[in-house]
Amino acid sequence: MAESLPDRLWKEYSLAFDEFDDLTLARWLAQTLSQLHGRTWRFSHPLIGAYRLAAELAHRRQIWLKRLANVPTGFAPALCCRAPTLPLFSRDILQSGLICQHCSETLVPFEELPADLQPALQRWVDDYAAVHAVAHWDDHQRKSVADYDQACDDAATKAETLLAFAANRLLPRFLEYYPAVLWEDQDECLEVLPEDIIPA
Repeated sequence: MAESLPDRLWKEYSLAFDEFDDLTLARWLAQTLSQLHGRTWRFSHPLIGAYRLAAELAHRRQIWLKRLANVPTGFAPALCCRAPTLPLFSRDILQSGLICQHCSETLVPFEELPADLQPALQRWVDDYAAVHAVAHWDDHQRKSVADYDQACDDAATKAETLLAFAANRLLPRFLEYYPAVLWEDQDECLEVLPEDIIPA
């Protein structure tokens, strides 16, 4: 299969980190983590993009297991790969839980999230699933509305509102339990882009 343009670009961007030796990479990651501490971050943020590239390389090299740099305070080792805990919140949190930004595995399953977060998250997941489903309607469902394109546009607007709500109201509560949280700020199925989501 031919490599996609985004994949080729991602590979090109990662070359900057390929030149780092293990110690330099470990120090860069640790310093960047300290800058991320205490905030929620869009997945599309350029600093997060750079961190993800470095984290992928660090995971392949097992940088965090070598203990070459001090991990900033508050970033406990993840159970999945022993790298510092840096979770990603996505619309698939019910199925995938919080995702580790170092190994891309489940960092915390939904049922193991703090109990006080789960009810509001479950309501949000249910609301978002109903909106997202419009992008995947079958022919029968599409014919059930007068204008499917308009239904998609309406669903995209609702998705933008729900993602902004998660960023404003749900994710700050995660900071009581995690040093920083990333959140998915797009929905490719509904053609919602990061610039469409305006948190308060």
